[in-house]
Amino acid sequence: MINVGQSLAIIAVTAAVTALIRFLPFLIFHKGTPKPILYLGEVLPFAVMGMLVVYCLKNTSFISAPYGAPELLAILFVVIVHKWKHNTLLSVAGGTICYMLLVQMVFV
Repeated sequence: MINVGQSLAIIAVTAAVTALIRFLPFLIFHKGTPKPILYLGEVLPFAVMGMLVVYCLKNTSFISAPYGAPELLAILFVVIVHKWKHNTLLSVAGGTICYMLLVQMVFV
């Protein structure tokens, strides 16, 4: 069992590493951000979203009932809400709620 001293040491090391990770880019790139880093900042969000969609759909069966309908309806909901409001948090939260309602109440 971990005692109080070990718990505090774990918290201190975790806080120090988190702070280092947050401040390191500012220390390294204090004269300006290199072009490859700026490029990655532009393209990675779209790549991550694409990977998340693939990950979320990896175990979906499109050949047996309900044929992926809850997933596809939730994706459609996310796209519509995001095009309408341009708010990522609202889109993701709304899509999650929509999906959970579909699988818990509609496609039982």
